[in-house]
Amino acid sequence: MTETTKTRFKPRIFSGIQPSGGLTLGNYLGALKRFAALQGGEAETIYCLVDLHAITVWQDPETLRRNIREAAAAFMAAGVDPRQSVLFNQSQVSAHAEMAWLFNTVARVGWMYRMTQFKDKAGKNTENVSLGLLAYPALMAADILTYQATAVPVGEDQKQHLELTRDIAAKFNHDYGVEQFPITEPLIEGVATRVMSLRDGSKKMSKSDPSDASRINLTDSADAIAQKIRKARTDADPLPGSVDGLKDRPEARNLVNIYAALADATPDHVLSQFEGQGFGAFKPALAELAVASLEPITRRMNDYMADPAEIDRILGEGSVRADEIATPILERTKEIMGLLRTRP
Repeated sequence: MTETTKTRFKPRIFSGIQPSGGLTLGNYLGALKRFAALQGGEAETIYCLVDLHAITVWQDPETLRRNIREAAAAFMAAGVDPRQSVLFNQSQVSAHAEMAWLFNTVARVGWMYRMTQFKDKAGKNTENVSLGLLAYPALMAADILTYQATAVPVGEDQKQHLELTRDIAAKFNHDYGVEQFPITEPLIEGVATRVMSLRDGSKKMSKSDPSDASRINLTDSADAIAQKIRKARTDADPLPGSVDGLKDRPEARNLVNIYAALADATPDHVLSQFEGQGFGAFKPALAELAVASLEPITRRMNDYMADPAEIDRILGEGSVRADEIATPILERTKEIMGLLRTRP
């Protein structure tokens, strides 16, 4: 953290996941497991289901409602405690949308057009995508800065969004001669922040991959998890004694990283255990570890999903807590910008 961030602002971590359904092992190791581990430290932890981001592309309403609840269930099943952290869905705290509009007047159009994710999703169809798809990085900045978050856990592929948030914060502070927003720092850590496909080690594990064998879903049975690991693409060479030996072996490196992340170990430590062995020995060990780690999460998710009213209650309580933090920051931001407050 910068000196300014440490002294002026309360330590606060914010992150969110889009409730688009089909959460995978990549979501667990790259996000949910880390979110749970960050609880109880110096920084307050705020976790959000970013449903307003989800609707930048059309969503079936019933499916979206289920996906929001399923994502909340996954957070809690993975260890995020709504008593220790603030857990809520974005659309229930209106400060997000209000702050996003304020940031629309700060951010530059060119910044938005340069965003890699917009280019990827819009493709050649830029005239027909929703305005929300172009402008949503301002909403993402609002998600973070509405809580004056000092840190955000991100993967390597999300660094551009945080850079934009930092740009918006810096420009706002400069334009108005204030220190209203922190220059939020990234938290990039862990050996498996970017989990790759089981079928192609050069591609990120994704729910959108046509092959279900490419990913481990958090809803998979123990048998399905074990079978997918057994069939994961590898090579014929034995495992080396250090990570340097995995340099040109993306599938092998991915499986070793997954093992390390599940075991809370380093890849070098894993390789010291399996040096010289082939995947005939390594895959069964990985399958056993993955089932032991994920089966309890799947079971807890199913328990939560059996009581959607309880999930809604938890999210409702979280939104009240989030609103209590966000509203004063939003009101101060509007005051700085010269917007007149006329309601008592």
